[in-house]
Amino acid sequence: MLVLGMQAAPAAAARRPVPAPWAGLFGDGPPKLRKTVHRAVVPLPKPRPAQAPAAEPDQPAAERQAPAETARPVEPAAPAAAQPSACRAALTEQIAIAPSMPDIHGAGGCGGEDLVRLEAIVLPDQRQVSVKPAAILRCAMATAIADWVRTDIAPLAANLGSTISDLDNFDSFECRGRNRVAGAQLSEHGRANALDVRAFKLANGRSISLTDRTVPRDLRETVLHSVCARFSTVLGPGSDWYHEDHIHLDLMQRRNNYRICQWNVYDPLPQVAPLLPAGRPEDAPPREVAANPDAGKPDAVKSDAAKSNSTVPDSEQATPPLTKKRRQNRRF
Repeated sequence: MLVLGMQAAPAAAARRPVPAPWAGLFGDGPPKLRKTVHRAVVPLPKPRPAQAPAAEPDQPAAERQAPAETARPVEPAAPAAAQPSACRAALTEQIAIAPSMPDIHGAGGCGGEDLVRLEAIVLPDQRQVSVKPAAILRCAMATAIADWVRTDIAPLAANLGSTISDLDNFDSFECRGRNRVAGAQLSEHGRANALDVRAFKLANGRSISLTDRTVPRDLRETVLHSVCARFSTVLGPGSDWYHEDHIHLDLMQRRNNYRICQWNVYDPLPQVAPLLPAGRPEDAPPREVAANPDAGKPDAVKSDAAKSNSTVPDSEQATPPLTKKRRQNRRF
């Protein structure tokens, strides 16, 4: 039996698998505990203090959760309204009817901010001067136009025995170059900083054109002095041929506050001669005598006869013409 047991032991050992030396590197065998594992202790909450307020009783589920149909989506907050500028706050309806307009940002720098639509100017006596058509201007330019009409033009119209009713707007905001030349520098009209005025109309129906030479010269000179004192640029007749029929006004900012005032107030046109000549007076001499004043004098008659004789050839003067008496003598 000892012998049989010794023989069976090697056979059992042969059947037992021999572990590879790298088996532990790839986790083939059961993990080996290298140290003692300690379980984490979960802390318990502290007891409620005695002075704590009592808990509210639980509400029913129907009260805790609002119905789905009553829930409203959250609306975004409206942006804060922009505060008006000092110019906009000063340009009230007692001065001008000029509603605000949104800012304009066009190509090439056209447009501007703080824009208004100047529709009418309110005089101190509450009468309105219509701007036809309404002008789109910056607030500062609209204020300058309103002050000019209220302070200078209204008293001028009163001296003429009437009141101003309309202001002829030839051009205001327009995105273009100077004098509408392609490629030229941006005009102040493109910045809504200029106004072209052609005339103003009185309540009695009279229209006064600022470039009409039939308008009294002193009246046009008065307007010239008033605009040159208020605006940085004034262009009219004599500046260039683009401004022969209107007056250009703007508030362009230049270095050292340089101003331009070019408006030649021409003298009135001379009286035009009548198209047809005056009628011929009855006591005038005949046209032949009027053309030759010496025709009626006696000396002139003699000289004319002498001239007529001198034109006769010598042969005709030597042989006088035959008379009727000589021909009768020859017959006998």
